[in-house]
Amino acid sequence: MTTSQNDQLTHFDATGQAHMVDVANKSDTHRIAVAAGTIRMKPETMALVVSGSAKKGDVLGIARIAAIMGAKKTSDLVPLCHPLAITRVAVDFEVDQAASSVHCRAQVETVGKTGVEMEALTAVQVGLLTIYDMCKAVDRGMVMSNVRVLEKQGGKSGDWHAAIDE
Repeated sequence: MTTSQNDQLTHFDATGQAHMVDVANKSDTHRIAVAAGTIRMKPETMALVVSGSAKKGDVLGIARIAAIMGAKKTSDLVPLCHPLAITRVAVDFEVDQAASSVHCRAQVETVGKTGVEMEALTAVQVGLLTIYDMCKAVDRGMVMSNVRVLEKQGGKSGDWHAAIDE
């Protein structure tokens, strides 16, 4: 790894060793991150999700709770993430019956020294994984895609918004 690469990748020290970024000197600010993703399934599977008649219960209700729990556990899953005092997690699902898809959107907030992009991404992934888990008995071919950060607010680097919100 070259010096210029080390300067860009904050989770590596000057010798190229992985480390947890020191955020001690950063200011506490209100930080927000929004992430999204999609799971596509067979129309018959979508019908079970929409009707609430899936064998394991309310798919989207359980996926929402799982997504919130995922956001809270991010630092346990991603080795160099800081444990954060999350102040809010909001998870929304949008059913697109025409495309046999469920879109997940998670917004995570904190007041702290580092952002919550990883928590928002984890919430989306865990929410989509939960939908997969609850429906896999009838549709093992579901596809999760387009998981991405849509926006982040707060901190030294300021606000950022994705160029395209698909």
